Amino acid sequence: MDPQGALGYVCLLCFSFGRAAKGDLQPLSFQPGTLYQYHYSLDVQVDHAATASPRGAWLKAEALVQVHQLWRDQGGEELLQVQIRDLRAQHESEEKRSPGGSGGLPAEIALSQEAQAELQQPMFISWSSGKVKAFYGDEAESILISNLKRGVSSLLQLQPHAGTTVEEDSSGRCRVAYSVSNHSITKMKDLLSCTGTKPGFTSVNKIFGVEWQPSSSSQYLVKDNLLQSVLAEESHLLAPALRSSTGIKITSRQQLQLESPPVPGPAEVAGQSLEDVLAGMEGQHQPLGMTSLPFRRVCTHCPSLRTYLKSFGSQRIKTGTWEVATTWRFQRVIQMLRGAKKREVLQLLRRAPEEMLPFLVEAAVAAQSVASLAALSDFLDFNKEPKLLLEKFLYAAAFSPRPSGELLHLVLAKLDGKQLAPELHETGTVALGALVGKLCQQKLCGLQEVERGVETILGGLRGAKEESEVVIYLLALGNARLPRTIPTLLGHAEEGPAAVATAAISALRRFPAQHISGEVKGAMRRILHQKKRSYSQPCRLAAAELLLEKEPLPMDVINILLATQEMETEMAAFLLLKVQSDLHAAHHPARKIMKEILREPRINNYHFFSKAGVSSSFSGPLTVTQDLLSTFGLDLLFLEGGFPRRSISEFSLLSRGQQLHAAQVTIEAQGMESMLGENVLEGEEEPELMAGMSAIFFDVQLRPITFFQGYTDLMSKVLLSSGEPTSVVKGNLLLMDHHQMIPLQSGLQVAIKLQGGLGLDISAGLDLSIWEQELKTSISTRGSLAIDFQAELDAPFLQATLRSQTEVETSIHFNTMLRFSGSPVLMCLQLSKEQVPYREIFTVSRCAGRQRSSVRKGRQGSVPGRQLALHRANSKLCHLLLTA
Repeated sequence: MDPQGALGYVCLLCFSFGRAAKGDLQPLSFQPGTLYQYHYSLDVQVDHAATASPRGAWLKAEALVQVHQLWRDQGGEELLQVQIRDLRAQHESEEKRSPGGSGGLPAEIALSQEAQAELQQPMFISWSSGKVKAFYGDEAESILISNLKRGVSSLLQLQPHAGTTVEEDSSGRCRVAYSVSNHSITKMKDLLSCTGTKPGFTSVNKIFGVEWQPSSSSQYLVKDNLLQSVLAEESHLLAPALRSSTGIKITSRQQLQLESPPVPGPAEVAGQSLEDVLAGMEGQHQPLGMTSLPFRRVCTHCPSLRTYLKSFGSQRIKTGTWEVATTWRFQRVIQMLRGAKKREVLQLLRRAPEEMLPFLVEAAVAAQSVASLAALSDFLDFNKEPKLLLEKFLYAAAFSPRPSGELLHLVLAKLDGKQLAPELHETGTVALGALVGKLCQQKLCGLQEVERGVETILGGLRGAKEESEVVIYLLALGNARLPRTIPTLLGHAEEGPAAVATAAISALRRFPAQHISGEVKGAMRRILHQKKRSYSQPCRLAAAELLLEKEPLPMDVINILLATQEMETEMAAFLLLKVQSDLHAAHHPARKIMKEILREPRINNYHFFSKAGVSSSFSGPLTVTQDLLSTFGLDLLFLEGGFPRRSISEFSLLSRGQQLHAAQVTIEAQGMESMLGENVLEGEEEPELMAGMSAIFFDVQLRPITFFQGYTDLMSKVLLSSGEPTSVVKGNLLLMDHHQMIPLQSGLQVAIKLQGGLGLDISAGLDLSIWEQELKTSISTRGSLAIDFQAELDAPFLQATLRSQTEVETSIHFNTMLRFSGSPVLMCLQLSKEQVPYREIFTVSRCAGRQRSSVRKGRQGSVPGRQLALHRANSKLCHLLLTA
């Protein structure tokens, strides 16, 4: 915390207990018949945080501010006339760079005659001993000029006694804390508490948002009940949560200094009321809010969809590719769609070649404008369109960074009453769950569409007849993560068949720890220790993992360790390695408890940790930066005969206390033991021969994929297999979508925009050779991330834009090879990263009157590829298998 922030915190703490400082000043006032002249100065600077970036933009302005009292009522309320005169402004000019090259020299800004005339029009404020009770101006005045006047008037907003209160000024309605000492008044404003400004939007996942650290302090000097000077300073540090090095710092400094001696001014105006006095003044003076009005800059150089359509015949987009060029193009199309009309979007969709449609549908969903959603509603026909295109639409909706009620309404309308293919119905169900969950995270649970979506899922669950249907609805509830559905999930976890119970526990594991009550943990203990009936291995292990993940109790950790002594070898080996793996993960919630327990020699000994199974659990870091920890985890569960039962590979992101499952791919096989002559474990049903895959991507559970089901299906796919991997996710997503208006106390505004697109291709393959008795699995992840972060400063006489663009491409491959022709089973795991190229571009653009300039700098590089060593035993087995 900076010193100013610390001082503000101390002040707020003291005043909250009613400890007002001594030495409060007498009521402030301006004497009638006197014209007070203040020298006003403004200094605003916006800079990149990166050292490789060009110098940012700064603005200086000076003016004479005249204040005199027009009228005063018996209660002490005054009507002040405030007027700005002789304003002069300067900015840094790139055309006049200093010889040392450290920055541009000051250049005068020529104000237009219209701006000068509007600036000199007086404003009126209702003022009572420092408190601005109302602000009066002309509604027809330009927003930027009106906001600048609000900024000057905000300097007169103060109180002469200590304490905390809520005030309105150009920043909005904010909590402030005052301290008084001698002739000095210090005001600390909590900018994070301000309301009244137009809200922006941000991504639901905080990892993809913007970190904002503001501070504001004002120092007033009062003598003889008269305001002598004001110094108001504020700063804002903003950066993408994932990359603070591309941050932007904004500093603003305003000062008023009384010029002496005061000069005679206009006489006090007679009037029965404040309204009567204002009515006698020249011009229109309506009561206006003190909070700055939002200003939206008109982009004159941005591409429009109308222009894009004219050359559309020659356009071709590589759909489904993960190159960074496609990702940038994806973001540009989103911007065009957000500014387009419905008929233009519909025309684009209808004229597009078939291979471009998935790309454009993803962009239209990401744009999420009224026009784009209306066009999608007209264009998409769930009875006619290809299944692939409709799945693209549903998944694009599920992955939306900030879905709206209108988007959920569209999805519900398209799914309602349709006879859909099973795969499309499953995709729509999990997408509904994701949309409901994200809307509730935005505190929009009360929307009618959300209630309808929840009832659609719960109604489908109640009416589901097939086990696979029940599983899909449970996975959808995991996407939604609504606390009121926990009892439903618990019922299926304890009473359902193996696949249903495991799916229900998996859904419960996705809830935050605060929702995992004692009742939930009690059910997990009964499942793990089989108090009511026998449960499958995956089900019991999922219950144990939930107990270890969600604020674990020492009792549960001890009981899990003790229970391994009664378990089958592979299950026990897996759980013991899971405990040890968690112990080495600094971010794991059970780490401290486990370290304490393992100090006990009766538990931490060879007898406990000597299970000779081949199952394993591994986790470790992939990337570590000052903002982000990226981890990879691998869980492998084998049958007693050495055949794989389940493998889970997981990539997680941790940043500033937030965790996100970037990707989790589960490959599961069952029934292999009977085919190979192995006995089924006691207490388990004879499983059907099956292999399949389930994936969670950016906290969205996708519909499971079945590789084969039954012996006949297996043999046909082995004989007819093309060797091509199965696509899990392929396309373009908008991960980061943030827009924020920051009204500075000076009345100037800064618009913060962040957009991050992801081009992705995740595929998985399973290759089983019955004759060679080998099993190979592969998960390949290729992606590109393009981040566009910019700040726009808008003043009546200067517009500046600071922009940071970052792009990176990456590829990660995870392969397993298993040979079960002999005993023991031989297994090799390979995790490799290809070379990662990246590039950053920093741009500063300025426009002052007719003067325009733009500076651009950049840097690029690459991170070498490497193969990650998992553990020593694996390296030996890989050498044995790959060199045989």
